[in-house]
Amino acid sequence: MSSSSWLAIAIALAAANLPFINERLFGVIPLNSAPGEAPNKSGWLRVAELLVLYLVVGVVAYFLESRIGNVFTQVKEFYMITVPLFVVLAFPGFVMRYLRKRQH
Repeated sequence: MSSSSWLAIAIALAAANLPFINERLFGVIPLNSAPGEAPNKSGWLRVAELLVLYLVVGVVAYFLESRIGNVFTQVKEFYMITVPLFVVLAFPGFVMRYLRKRQH
């Protein structure tokens, strides 16, 4: 595999976990919360953010592939594989956010 392929995988891994490791939208946009209360992203907002980040990673991977040479046309089977793969890449962030025991 070329370095562009590894770069695309690293970007996908980071982007898949981004919704779960912080309370900001896309890691930069602060969310409004009540005064004195910590912001809390809803689960649906995290899923929507994950979908948008999947599309962003797809665009970045497309440009990396076009830099190498021929860009292959993708059919529905490609997306049927890459969407679940992106969700699997998000598993470490999901575990840290929802399944880990909190120290009080």
